[in-house]
Amino acid sequence: MAQRLLTERLVLRPWTIDDAEAARGAYGDAEVARWLIPAMDRVLEAAAMRLVLQQWVAEDARLQPPAGRWAIELRDGGRLIGGATLLPLPPDDEYEIGWQLEPDAWGHGYATETGHALARWAFEQGIEQVIALVRPANSRAMAMVRRMGMEWVGETEKYHDLRLQQFRLRPADL
Repeated sequence: MAQRLLTERLVLRPWTIDDAEAARGAYGDAEVARWLIPAMDRVLEAAAMRLVLQQWVAEDARLQPPAGRWAIELRDGGRLIGGATLLPLPPDDEYEIGWQLEPDAWGHGYATETGHALARWAFEQGIEQVIALVRPANSRAMAMVRRMGMEWVGETEKYHDLRLQQFRLRPADL
């Protein structure tokens, strides 16, 4: 199960089924869904979001640390603004970090703060590097991983049957 992580402004905590309505702020938005890797359709109804969260909670219970799926809340007020992942990625079991924020939360540095929290958590557990995969046209995500200090590795078709930009972060990069 995902470990609760705290940053200066955020709480990263395990998902619950009760998060369904708030989670649609990110996962129901077309601008968020278009960039998700692997691809995921927009989740427009609360009942559908509950089913997705049930699946994520069940998967999370089987994951070994540092892997997990997190809900992202603002520490001030507790508003849920999106989700984050740190998941092993076959075939080499690299650890991929991901983040999905509702558009109202864009431009405040929350994605960078989330990425750093997940990377630190992974490194504390002995992981030597984390990667991020970005669709080539997603200029916002490209800028964000660079702000995090991630190094561009190159283009790859190794993951998710897509041509993606691969970035990596190592402990010394933080």
